[in-house]
Amino acid sequence: MSSSDSAVHYTAVRYTALRCSRRWRRSRAPPTVVAAIALLVGQPRAAEACATCGCTLSADAAMGYSALPGWRLSFEYDYINQTELRSGTHSASGVPDGHELEHDTLNRYFTTGLSYSPNASWNVTLLVPYVERSHSTYGTFESSQPLPPLSLSHSSSLGDMKLIGSYQGFLPTNNLGVQVGVKLPTGDYGTAVDFYSGPLAGTPLDASLQPGTGSTDVIVGAYYYQAISQDFDAFVNGQFQAAVTSHLDQPGNDYRPGNSITVSFGLRYEGSPRWVPQLQVNALHKSPDTGALADLQNTAGNVVYVSPGITARAFAAVHVFAFVQLPVYSNLYGTQLFPRFTASVGATYAF
Repeated sequence: MSSSDSAVHYTAVRYTALRCSRRWRRSRAPPTVVAAIALLVGQPRAAEACATCGCTLSADAAMGYSALPGWRLSFEYDYINQTELRSGTHSASGVPDGHELEHDTLNRYFTTGLSYSPNASWNVTLLVPYVERSHSTYGTFESSQPLPPLSLSHSSSLGDMKLIGSYQGFLPTNNLGVQVGVKLPTGDYGTAVDFYSGPLAGTPLDASLQPGTGSTDVIVGAYYYQAISQDFDAFVNGQFQAAVTSHLDQPGNDYRPGNSITVSFGLRYEGSPRWVPQLQVNALHKSPDTGALADLQNTAGNVVYVSPGITARAFAAVHVFAFVQLPVYSNLYGTQLFPRFTASVGATYAF
């Protein structure tokens, strides 16, 4: 876990007679209303509270790509309420004896971004997340015993920041780009957050539920977009993220988050200069976490979301967006808490 006149975003990618007319129409908007290109911040903008339940929305596609230089300040709020137990491709009524029976996890992510594009080919973006998370669990389940009281935890703190650079100078139309970046271990990790009530009070949360992972990750991605008709634009993008080093690297006290791959594609309707409806499909593959502090059996899987949403121009240089992600497929390892939907809203200011 920004557009301009709804139209200005794809100025550089019209190269047929039909698209040239769209380019002329869109180029009349002033450059200050065009956002600098956003980075692939879909998944994982959020730390993996459930390994496969982070926000996978492609915010760059939501707000529209751009080849115009300038600065952009952005803010995004992601809401992920994990209340459904799932295992494999189905809902789960419980867990086997000896396994943890979780009740719910509520995640709220507040991400501030600052992007700078010196020219049409280059961009750099800094993403700073603030993570608010509440989690409850019954602890280890035993069918022969009554359920114990819930153990509760809550945390609100800085998450792991990302710094990502983009290059889209491969084509004259600047509509094909690559990205390389790093996720930094700026959030609390390991055993920093404890349960504050219940039978588990004073014991730490799982490492995957901490605000940060303690790892430095490499991020690589690519994207492509273009007009496919008078009023429709299509896009596809992908990202790979993997931990390369970790502060938690001592035997018996080690943890490394699993690698993740996200792929998104979709359509934007550009018929209106003010409103841009959009439909995305977002897919995520997450490998298991590893290490003594990892939940090896319950931190991997595959998820697909369908994400309808809309982008709107609020003021000359301010744009907003709202999306809902609806899961249409999940194949989860072990038993994991899963959201019935996720919601994202955001705003950008280009200057």
